[in-house]
Formats: sequence, structure tokens, C-alpha cells
Amino acid sequence: MQNNKLNSLALKAGIFYIVGQLFIRGLTFLTTPIYTRLLSPAQYGEIRIYESWLLIMVPVMSLCLFRSVDRAKYDMGERYNEYVSSVQTLSYFSILGFFVVCLLFRPQMQRFWGMTDVMFFMAFFYVFGYTSILFMQRREKQMMRYKASILITTVTIVPATILSILLIYWGRVNGYLDKLVELRVWGFYVPQVLGGLIVAVLLWKEGGKFVKAEYWKYALKYSLPLIPEALSIQIMNQADKIMIRFLVGYEYTGIFALGTTISFIIWIVEDSVWNAFLPWMYEKISVGETEDIERPWTVLMHGFGILSWFLVALAPEIVAVLGSKEYHMAIFLIAPMVTGTLLRFYSYIYTAIQNYHKKTGFVAAGTIATMVINVILNYVCILRFGYMAAAYTTAASYFILLVLQGYLEKKVAGRRVISLKKSVIISAFYLALNIVTMELFALQWYIRYAVILAAAVLAVKWIMPQFLKVMKGFKK
Repeated sequence: MQNNKLNSLALKAGIFYIVGQLFIRGLTFLTTPIYTRLLSPAQYGEIRIYESWLLIMVPVMSLCLFRSVDRAKYDMGERYNEYVSSVQTLSYFSILGFFVVCLLFRPQMQRFWGMTDVMFFMAFFYVFGYTSILFMQRREKQMMRYKASILITTVTIVPATILSILLIYWGRVNGYLDKLVELRVWGFYVPQVLGGLIVAVLLWKEGGKFVKAEYWKYALKYSLPLIPEALSIQIMNQADKIMIRFLVGYEYTGIFALGTTISFIIWIVEDSVWNAFLPWMYEKISVGETEDIERPWTVLMHGFGILSWFLVALAPEIVAVLGSKEYHMAIFLIAPMVTGTLLRFYSYIYTAIQNYHKKTGFVAAGTIATMVINVILNYVCILRFGYMAAAYTTAASYFILLVLQGYLEKKVAGRRVISLKKSVIISAFYLALNIVTMELFALQWYIRYAVILAAAVLAVKWIMPQFLKVMKGFKK
């Protein structure tokens, strides 16, 4: 009965979480065609570079303390809210320390980051606010609750999206063409900063604990080894755009960023499903039922592999909708980018198992090694083959990450929960399939559509029965 209750709760929370995340993050795609037409490719590239820096700053400056919330649920019990409240305070002290140091070297930091004064200060306000949202989201996820998380994200992202578009349009109409990037920063980040600060107050109120050495020691021991891992992951995710900016220029960064946005389609669904799957998986590990994990995970691997193929096959249409003719070359970036995102998703299962066993140092070691390889490959290949090479080097790096983390998972857990050989075979299959699929772009559109339709029929007949079996297993 307890197992049935867990599965039912996980299924309900997971479905609502996925639907909510798809709606909220789907705004990225609804607004991309607007941004690409209101902004030049160079300005669009500048905005995406700014976002890349923020994604690097958040885990580093907060010391990745929010990630300890996942595991703390099983060690803190009734003191869970106290733990979240207290560790949030520690993260704020850390961010404040980084802010003071960066203020001392502000001219140098702004030149390196490519930020104006507005962008610089807004970046730190955002790190404060978004860190609290991450604490709240992870707490709610582990408790298998979804309402508060969806609500706070909706009331921050939706107004932010609308306000940023209105400000950019106002700037164009009134001749402030050189201020469009700053107007977008004001409109998009102020609502999120305000929402994050409200969440911070609520977490402190619910937990009632600002400082407690025991919690801080636990969080630091768990999270500090994750900083190199988190930084490495973000560098792998963002280094291609940043390096293209330095080596080639903002205009090509804009084209590359549009390709990244399309790969974000599959990442949104992957991340949403993963955040629903992870608490259930941790519960299964905690009660010694790891044998229940492999079958549903394998179905998810194939499901997202098939989704990645459809995105590649439809790349010309997606690029035409999201961007103007200036972005046409992005169609040749979709296959490696989408596949790279898929391989990163496949590696999640191995890193999560290591994190559960508190072997975060192993996770960091594998990720750092892969990041170094990725940066070297990016530098050499961008200079040698052009900016498009960065998409292929990133996909190759995620394949290396999958193999490394799969190898380390067995050393940590003592056995394999998910077969590494199976993961490698599935990865190689979808990598080859997606690359070959680009040959369809040279054919007549109706031939490509016929192939897509036939593949859709086969996919439904093959994957749907397996998916229904997984759902039946949850229900049972």
C-alpha cells in the first residue's frame, strides 16, 4: 500500500510538474520569433551571451547549496524546512561576498563579460533572487508538490516576458536602437528578482531558522564538491556561444544561439520529466528496489531519442518560424545540438546515483575532465572549421561525459542500475540517425514529409505500448 501511494503521488506530481514546466518554458519559443525580428542577430547574440554568464554565475556564487536540498530530505526529516531556510542564508552570504569582490574589479569584469553598468548590477540582483527560487523548487520537488513551484514561476516569467517585449518595441519606436539590449534586461529580470526576494522571505518564515552550524556544515560538505561539476556543466553548455563571440563575433553568436534555442525544446521536456522522475528514483533506491528503475528509464531514452529525430527532420520549418532569413544556416546546427542535449540527458541517471550516495567528488571529476576536453575542442575546431564546429564538439563532449559518469557510477554504487553498454549503443544509434537525417534537407519537401509521417506511425506503434506498460506499472 505504501509503494502504491508513492507511485500514485509521484505520477500525479510529475504530470502536473511537466505540464506546468512545458507551459512556462514554452514561452521561450513563443517569444523567440519576436526577439529575432525586433533585434539584430548581433543584439540577439548579446542577449544570449548575457544569459550564458548568468547560468554560470548562479551555481558558483551560491556555492551550489541549493543542490543539497535533494538529499537533505532523507537526512533531516521533520527539520527539512529549517534546513532549507538556514542554508539559503549561507548562500546569500556567499553571493554577497562575490558581489563585493567583483565590485573591486568592476571595470575589468565588465569588459570580460561584455556587460554595461545596468547589466552588471542586474546580474547580481538576479543571482540573489533566482537562488531562492531554486531552493523552493527543489524543496517542493522532493516533497512531490507542484502548485507553489508552478505558481511562483508563472507569476515571474509571464510578466517578465511581456514587459521585456513591450520595452524593446517601445525602444525601437522611439529610436533607442542602441539601448534595446538593456531594455530587455530591465523588462525580463526585474520581475524575476522581485519574485525571488518574496520567495526568500517565505522560506525564512516557514523554516524559522537563519543560521545553524550543523546545517551549514552538511550543506557545504555535500555541495562544495559539486561546484566544479556545476561550473563544468555550465561551461560545456555555454562555452560554445562565449567562444564564438570572442573568436568570430556577435552576429554568428546569434545564429548559433537560435540553434541552441531549438535544442532547448527537447531540453525543456527532458528536464521536466527528469525532475518528476528523480524523486521517485531516489525513493526506489532508498528502499532497495533499484531493479524497478531500468525499464522506465530505457523507455524514456528511446522516447527522447525519437523526439530528437523529429526536431532534426523539421529543422527547416522550425528555423523559418523562429528566425528570419538571416538565421537560415542554423538548420545545419540542429542535429548535433539536439543530439548533444539528448546525450546530456542520458548521463543524468549516472550522476544522480552518485549524488544519492554523496560521492559528489566523483561527479565533479568526470565533469571537469569532460569540460576541459570540450573547451580545447571548441577552440581548435572553431578556428579550424568555423563556428558550426562548436555544435559537433559539444555533442562529442557529452558522449564522453556519459561514458565517464557511467563508469564512475559502478565504482560508487557497487553495481549498475542502468547498463552502460545499453546507454552507449542507444546514444550511438541516435547520434548517427540524426546526422544522416540532414540529408533529407536536399530533397523535395513532400518526400521529407512522407518520411516524417511514416516515422511517426512507426514510433507510435513501437514506443506507445512500452510507455503504457510503464504507466501500468506505476498504477499497479
